[in-house]
Amino acid sequence: MPVSPPKTAKKTVSAEAKLAKLGLHTDMDLVLHLPMRYEDETQVITIEEARLHGGDTSQVEGIVVKNEIAFKPRRQLLVHISDGTGDLQLRFMNFYGSQVKQLAEGTRVRARGELKHGFFGAEMVHPAYKVVNEGAPLPTSLTPVYPSGEGLSQPVLRKAIGEAMKRVDWTDTLPPSLRAELQLSDLEPAVKLLHYPPQQVDEHALLDRSHPAWTRVKFDELLAQQLSLKRAQRARRAKGSPPLTKVGALSRDLQAVLPFKLTGAQQRVLTEISADLRQPYPMQRLLQGDVGSGKTVVSALAAAQAIDSGYQAALMAPTEILAEQHFRKIAAWMEPLGVKVAWLTGSLKKKEKQAAYDMIESGEARLVVGTHALLQEVVTFSNLGLSIVDEQHRFGVGQRLTLRNKGNEGAVPHQLMMSATPIPRTLAMTYYADLEVSVIDELPPGRSPIVTRAIDQNRRDEVIERVHAAAQEGRQIYWVCPLIEESEALQLQTATDTHALLAEALPDLNVGLVHGRMKPAEKQVVMDAFTANEMHVLVATTVIEVGVDVPNASLMVIEHAERFGLSQLHQLRGRVGRGSAASVCLLLYQSPLGQIAKQRLMTMRETTDGFEIARRDLEIRGPGEFLGARQSGQAMLRFADLETDAWLVDQARDVAHDLLHANTPEKAATVEAHLARWLGGREEFLKV
Repeated sequence: MPVSPPKTAKKTVSAEAKLAKLGLHTDMDLVLHLPMRYEDETQVITIEEARLHGGDTSQVEGIVVKNEIAFKPRRQLLVHISDGTGDLQLRFMNFYGSQVKQLAEGTRVRARGELKHGFFGAEMVHPAYKVVNEGAPLPTSLTPVYPSGEGLSQPVLRKAIGEAMKRVDWTDTLPPSLRAELQLSDLEPAVKLLHYPPQQVDEHALLDRSHPAWTRVKFDELLAQQLSLKRAQRARRAKGSPPLTKVGALSRDLQAVLPFKLTGAQQRVLTEISADLRQPYPMQRLLQGDVGSGKTVVSALAAAQAIDSGYQAALMAPTEILAEQHFRKIAAWMEPLGVKVAWLTGSLKKKEKQAAYDMIESGEARLVVGTHALLQEVVTFSNLGLSIVDEQHRFGVGQRLTLRNKGNEGAVPHQLMMSATPIPRTLAMTYYADLEVSVIDELPPGRSPIVTRAIDQNRRDEVIERVHAAAQEGRQIYWVCPLIEESEALQLQTATDTHALLAEALPDLNVGLVHGRMKPAEKQVVMDAFTANEMHVLVATTVIEVGVDVPNASLMVIEHAERFGLSQLHQLRGRVGRGSAASVCLLLYQSPLGQIAKQRLMTMRETTDGFEIARRDLEIRGPGEFLGARQSGQAMLRFADLETDAWLVDQARDVAHDLLHANTPEKAATVEAHLARWLGGREEFLKV
């Protein structure tokens, strides 16, 4: 008879492992794990006083006079205490057998919670409590409540943090002169106050993080981030890049053949980029411009400077539709001027791919436009001088680095990153402190304003009538849907269903469909028909989010607008308003709306300014989500708030600049000590 294997004991997770899960590995990690709120256990009031202040959180102390388990309306433990001034019931819905013994009659209990007047008189439901002896001393400081993880109780955290505070090296990393100049508290008393605030502390200033102790901690965190990013920028500048000094015949001829004049803002950013390209170290510039502000032509003129200087340029975009838009537009400008532009994407046939590889490697292709396919090992450039990355936040750090590493013999190509999601100033100063930023803050003339309306989807028939009327007037229409196939969980109208419904409702119109699962050639046939005004309505998923330019399209309907993020709604809306006709964007939503969805739709109705939209998006989502894939592993700010602490960002930036540019051993030691304390070996995450 086979012997059954012995039962293995349940694996217990050590406190160290639980702390490590929270990222708390060192004594300094623990010391900088600051409370999220506090409980005031510094005073006890009588039950009579607590009853007078019903609804407030208060702490009382009394003797257990009765202890019973009730079964109606559900099983619960009822503990009655008295202190001579009155009686109070403590009610526990979830309890252990040990608690029944612990709270036996005659026990003295200190309980803290919100006192309510229930059906059976005054009571506290699930109060915090402890069994005490008569005359037990009260704490002299507020009790910290820390961010915690599974199975990690507050007492365990408090004990671990308290012990770490005894062991840690409290040497202040900031010199006394700097602390005095900026009127900053010393670090040790500031951090100790945040862990153990005295009774008389301004509790409001603690909770809204405006207390001087918080200011010190936030400044230190911001300074570490600024030092790290600026040091990474200096390291990058120490690398060699080919100086692209020539603005020659191609640059002049390209400007001459453009069917429009550059705006003042385009001229300004082009001057900034051109100056960077002349340097012998790599340009690292972010070009921001609202939807339709003309970033593509600026990038083409930057590429022309590289080509005039004898080098190749590459432009990488995140989707095939966007890459192809760039390719068609730029090739139409450059090829008549004798510049060979190569096209490379994953969907090309093997023979076409090989032909592209050969042209790139031989240098015959002076400009290469494509998708992620440019990152493949097999792609070898003859002499890459400039890499341009569009919608750079869609690419991970590793991908952007791969393109940067395709320069010759250790020379790093200049890099221009483009984004139609404007980055608010404080965000640019913190998370993008290592980049130069250029902004196109002017739209080309002749653009029409876009009116935005939010409409309940129950009024879909009215919207279809509006689509029909617009088509009869010779206008074209986008109808955007969030999913391709039916999903029962989300119950969203799908692109295929919507296409069928609109084709049936509008039999006299040509209704097309484009989505991400179609083959590139099929997509292109549909897009070409829409661009040529052979199609009235284009039903699409978000593949049309960026880059599609059809000036005659002046009405956009966005289905289930409540499902989209703000920047995505703004990008989609930017597909209309590109011609002279008044344009309209209709946001179809499904009731009831959540609070965040309401805020988003309200923002879209109120403004078309990309920077204002970005600012509100940052408010709604916070920096972590807003930044997306800029970099995995980047230490987000834990304590500083970009909205309220912009003044501190300014100070930290100035101090970082001073510390890094003053060539003294003392200041160099300050930088090393400060980074070691705040980033503790995580600095490599910030170097890309």
